[in-house]
Amino acid sequence: MNRVRRIRGVIGAVGVAAALWTVAVPLLGHRLAVTGGPPRREPLEIGLAPVVIVALAAALAGWALLALLERLLPRSARLVWTITAVGVLLVSLAPLLAPGMDAATRIILGALHVAVATVLIPVMTRSAAGSALTTVADDDR
Repeated sequence: MNRVRRIRGVIGAVGVAAALWTVAVPLLGHRLAVTGGPPRREPLEIGLAPVVIVALAAALAGWALLALLERLLPRSARLVWTITAVGVLLVSLAPLLAPGMDAATRIILGALHVAVATVLIPVMTRSAAGSALTTVADDDR
């Protein structure tokens, strides 16, 4: 069933983000901190809670957009959603070019974005209505 697959995709996307943060911050000891805004502003540390919340919000927003597209554009929802998702991923990486963080933080944050997308985009694409990427066995799940 598509709903079960999508729920698993959301859980997987959040899980991979949490796992990557856990490896980078507590295990490897890197402090994820960004600065910006007014001078002498304290760096903003990125903890596990914001990582999980943003990954969950992105996953649910992606699901909602796909559901809307399936109603409005049933024949092309999968294609439009996939193009949109890749575009959103690319736009989400743009702030990593701004000053205010070290190279390791840029790499880790970029990896978080790509990891979530790597789980979410294929799962949602395969679950799209009328998708040629689903099989008879997938429909039984």
